[in-house]
Order: sequence, then structure tokens, then C-alpha cells
Amino acid sequence: MPETGNGAGRRTPPAPDPLRPTRRRVLAAGGGAAAMLGLAGRARAASAPPAPLGAHAPSTAPPMAPASAPTPGDLAPYASYWFPDTLPAGSPGPGIVWRSLRAWRPESDPDLAYNTATVPLAGRFTPVPANREARADRARIASLVSFGPTAGNPSQGSPTADSYALTHWAYLDELVFWGGSAGEGIILAPNAPLVDAAHRNGVRVLGNVFLPPVAYGGDLRWTRDLVQRDALGRFPIAEQLALVARTYGFDGWFVNAETDGGDSTLATRMREFLRALRAAGEPYGLRITWYDAMNSTGRVGWQGALNALNQEFFEDRAGPVADTLFVDFRWTPGTLAASGALADRLGRSRHELWAAVDTESRGWDAPVDWDAIVPRDREHIVSYGFYRPEWTRNHLTDRSPGAFHHADDRFWTGSSLDPSRPDTGDHWRAPATVVADRSTVTALPFACSFNTGHGLRWYENGAVASETPWTHLGLQDRLPGRRWVVDTAGERPAVTLDFADAWRGGSSLLVSGAVTAPVTVGLHTTRLPLTRASVLELVHSTGAGSGRVAVEIGVATREPSAPGEPVPYTWLRGGSADAGRGWRTTRAALAPLAGRTAYALAVRITARGKRPVVWRLGAVSVHDEPRTRRPSPAGSPAVDASAQQNGRARLRLSWRPAAGPGGRPRHYEVARVLPGGGRRFLGGTCGTALYLDGVERAGREAAAVFEVRAVDELYAASEPVRTALPWEP
Repeated sequence: MPETGNGAGRRTPPAPDPLRPTRRRVLAAGGGAAAMLGLAGRARAASAPPAPLGAHAPSTAPPMAPASAPTPGDLAPYASYWFPDTLPAGSPGPGIVWRSLRAWRPESDPDLAYNTATVPLAGRFTPVPANREARADRARIASLVSFGPTAGNPSQGSPTADSYALTHWAYLDELVFWGGSAGEGIILAPNAPLVDAAHRNGVRVLGNVFLPPVAYGGDLRWTRDLVQRDALGRFPIAEQLALVARTYGFDGWFVNAETDGGDSTLATRMREFLRALRAAGEPYGLRITWYDAMNSTGRVGWQGALNALNQEFFEDRAGPVADTLFVDFRWTPGTLAASGALADRLGRSRHELWAAVDTESRGWDAPVDWDAIVPRDREHIVSYGFYRPEWTRNHLTDRSPGAFHHADDRFWTGSSLDPSRPDTGDHWRAPATVVADRSTVTALPFACSFNTGHGLRWYENGAVASETPWTHLGLQDRLPGRRWVVDTAGERPAVTLDFADAWRGGSSLLVSGAVTAPVTVGLHTTRLPLTRASVLELVHSTGAGSGRVAVEIGVATREPSAPGEPVPYTWLRGGSADAGRGWRTTRAALAPLAGRTAYALAVRITARGKRPVVWRLGAVSVHDEPRTRRPSPAGSPAVDASAQQNGRARLRLSWRPAAGPGGRPRHYEVARVLPGGGRRFLGGTCGTALYLDGVERAGREAAAVFEVRAVDELYAASEPVRTALPWEP
């Protein structure tokens, strides 16, 4: 399996930060999550020669991260990484901290509040597929994604929109936080905002246990450390892995043992370790994926199959060992067919086998024998797992958010960019053409402001609240899973996520181009129970110079009769929108549909004239009226630690969770209160701790004042609570 770096190609870290700590209070353990996650990536150069499958070369490109590596006394929190127990010989490189997982304790973890996810894993359902080829309850999809370097990968962010802001959760079952290296650490816990975004969409996230190949610094003692027993016969590292996952709030571990040199005794111990890890995690719903590398001889021998040599790590005589198996890239049509048949004989689902699809260097141009995995004319053979689909960002010259999402839509939806009309001549068998999408939109209230989790600015109520680019996946909305289903008898306009304007967050849905006949744009698939008080609202605008449009709102109260059939919408009048008039809100009472279920939402626009249309949808929501209660405020905000010099400060801010009849908020937002009463958005988080970087003194103010607001599912904000950082003389 490819390694993401053992020090090769690392940038020289910057000089130590001149900011000096002024005070520090120990953060309370267990509370909160991270904010403003910087998704710093390290992409392998496209020109690098390919390494043998299963042992790819380390990254040779520099880490593409606006944030610096950690420096002594740095207040910035970073994603956690460890060795099992024994640390390497010598000293770590600049910006690297060597840690033993066996010695880790939650109560002494200084970054726990920033690395703990808080959004529970949502249940989801499978609607009738948008096309006849996509199948439910057959093949599934996993992705192995490197979101940044092992060391210096921020728990929370850097001010950039250049990030792998994954949004096509509807097609994913499992995401692995891929990475690790012999020079930094080989056990990685995922960033909290990533977990929060995935959980909101019903997708599990696994941390990574990577025992590197010897050629890339792997040491067999780390394998032995991993599977060591204590005096009572227990597996301490298995218990620690389960503790990390349930403390941080993610869903299990991807175990990749590629350090060669073992024997059958070590293989037996590894299987027993996996059983102990399964037992420790089972009460919490934790999962294990085993990578096809070490086999029952204890040696590394990639099989490209589930077979007699690696079966015991998937299923032994006592039952399941791992929940899924990632089948190495060496698979062939014959080995996958035999693997599926063996899974059947074991009483396991063949779709618990992920056939590796390497997209790191060529993306949708990767040569894949799709019929060996997901044939169109018969049952799917196994599931498939993407290795490094963040190629959709890394290969771009223009890495603006719009360019990235266009490429990412092409990857997940296919060249037609419409999952209801797949291009059957496309050599790339995109997920939307193979598997049925899923949705978690099952309860009121529901809202979406088409926020992708990154942007060039931050908007509130259609106005710019911060000019700083940003990334934070935890603030991402539940976006439509099908992007984009467009029906029209005329020309098809462009439908995209746009970053030039927004109602809330960083992006909006843009429909642009000639509209020669009514255009229907499918939005969310849902299971929303409607009452006499239910209301659907749209916030939308028509750009300056655009033709005037009439807007209708579509609600489907039954599903299509079969896959690929039209969604039977009931259309409600939404009024007209004139160009250049700014954002407006359209409301439609759903009382006539009371007692029924909304299965899907859509909009339909009709041009009033012949000019091209520029129409934005800033938000859609469904809720019951009346609604007057604001969310309860957070409590006791405080500056926990700070460092300042020459009118600039870094600080750690925390607060108590909001407590009240409204339940837990969707997230929290932090703003700077400026002299004169103005506000500037600084960041947000699903938890209760936020790191702020580069806060500048405004004039001669005596203190920087910060306010925290709790935000609910309809984006209503609580009363603010405030704290301040006095400036040094």
C-alpha cells in the first residue's frame, strides 16, 4: 500500500514563531471539537515513476499546506499520530513529535477538545435510484484519502479555500483517514471536522494503522509492539485503539500490516490482536478493515484476493475477525470472482470486500476492468475502494473551489454531470452510475444553505461577514446527493456550486445560461413528515443583467415507480424574481400535504424573456410554524491560552455547551467585536473549543473582544456570550 511520506520531500519548516506564550490554562479534557480545519494535502508529483502496487513510493511533492509545521511552544492543535509503543532511534525531525500510543491518556491530551468529533453517525435510507443501472444493496464504496501530512496536519484551520472538501457522501460507505510514515508516526486519528461532516451524512470514518514496508523505514518491532500482550494476556494497544476511537468520536480502524519479516506465530498473534480490538470496540459500534498484505505465514504477500492465505484475518473458525477486507491492487477478474465465492461460502457478504482502484495519479483516466467488479449485465462481484480520490484536487492547475468541485462532480457523477442520464460511453464508471445514493434528511427542521465546507469568504444573510478564505468541513451542509438532475424540454443551463456569492457560509447553487423552457433542478431526496404547520422556504436571487424568472417549488409525496423514472413532484407557486434586487425569501405553506411524507424537493424556474438567466439558490428549508424560540446560548467563554507580540495574537478559546430545551446546537460561531460595534466572523466549530490565529489589534483598543453564538438547524443564532483578551502594553 502506498506510503504518504517518511520525511522525503518535506518542506524546510519556517523559523520558530516569534510569538511568546503569555499564559496557559490546562484545557478541560473531553469537551469540544475542532474548528477551521486546514485540509493540507501532500500530492505525489504526476511525473514520478510508478512504484510496484502495494508498495508505492513515498510522496515526492512538497506538502501543499498554508499552515506551518508545529514549532516549540506552538498553541495550534494538530491531528494526533503515534507509534504503538517503542519510538524510533535518534531524534524526530523539525515539527515532528514522537508519541507512544500505549502512554496516551485522554485526560493528559492537550488537544483533545480540538480533535473530538461531536456529530453522531446519522441513519440513512436509500431512495429509488436516479438511473436504471445504479443498484441498491449491492456493491458499496470506500475511499482512502490523505487530507494532509502526518505531522503538522491542523486539527483546525488555515485560511484557505484550497482543500479537498469532499461533498459526494451519498455514494460512500466508509472513509479512511489515510497516512502515516516511519519518520513521523504510523497510527493516525482523523480530524474532527471530517468526522462531523461524514457523520452528518451517515458515513463512517476510520483511523489508520500503517506498518510501513521495510523499504520505507518499516521496523518489525512496531508490529510486535502492536500485538504485544501484557502480564494478564490482554492486548494493551487494542484497548488503546478502541479508547482513542470512542473518545475522539470516530468509527474504527483500517489496519495495514506491510512490514515484512514475520512468521506464522506473529500472524497468529495479529489475528488474536484483531479479535481483541473487535471485542473492545464492539460495544461502541467500532469497525475494522483489514488490508490484504500480511498473510497467515507472517510474511507480506499481497494476494489481490480473499483466499486461504489471508482468510483468517477476515473470518476464522470462531466467526468474523474484520468487518471488511481491502483487496490489494493485484486483483484480476478471476481472483475477484473467487474472492466473492469464498465470502459466500463463509456466510459473509461479498460486498464486504473492497477491490482497490488506484486513482492517485490518473483519476478518471485510470485503467480499471470495471466488469470484474461491477458488471452492468449481472450481479456485482464485490465492492470497490478508491485509493486517493483527492486527485480531483491535486491534479488541477486552477485549484479554486469552483474548479475543484467541477472536477469532483465529474469523478463521482460521470461525464454527463447528471446521475439520471449517465453517459454509457464513458470509460470511467462513476459511482453515480453504479450504486444507489443515500440520504439522511429524515426529520424536521431541515435546512441547507449549499455550504460546501470551504469558501473564498464567509457570508451571513447575504452579506460578507469575513473576506478571509476558509475551510472547515464540520460546517458543511447536507448537500443534494444527486448533482445535478436537470429536466427541461429546452437547452440545459449550467448548474453548479458557486463561490462568488452566497446567502450563508461560502457558496450557493447557481443556474446560469439560456432557459428556453422550464428547467427543473432536483434537490434533496428526503423522508420528511409533513403537518398542517409545515412550511417550505427558499432564499434566492437573480443576478444583475439576468433575465427575469418565475420560481416554483416541487415536493414529491411518493417515489418514482422504478429506477430512472421521473420524480412525481407537486408544484407550488414560488413567485417571480427580478434581476439585481438581491436576496429574497419565498415561502410555501405545505398544509395541503399534511399527513403525507415529502420524498424529494426540487425547484423549477421559467425565464420571462429571452435573456440568459443567472439565478442563485442560497438556502432551502422545511420546518413547522410558528417558530419563535432562539437556541440557548453557550456558557462561560474563556481564553485558555494566548501568545501575542506587536499587536498580533494567537489564542485558544473555549466555552461550555449550550444547554436548553432546543437540544444541542448544529454548531457554534465565533466573531470579533470591533470598536464601534461591528462584527467580523472568525470561525466555527461543532464542538466547544476554537483556535484563533493572527488576531490583530484594532487601533489602540485595550482588549480584543470575542463573542460566541450557538446556531441551530435552521441557522438561527443564540444571544452572544463574550470574553476578551487584554492587549499587552
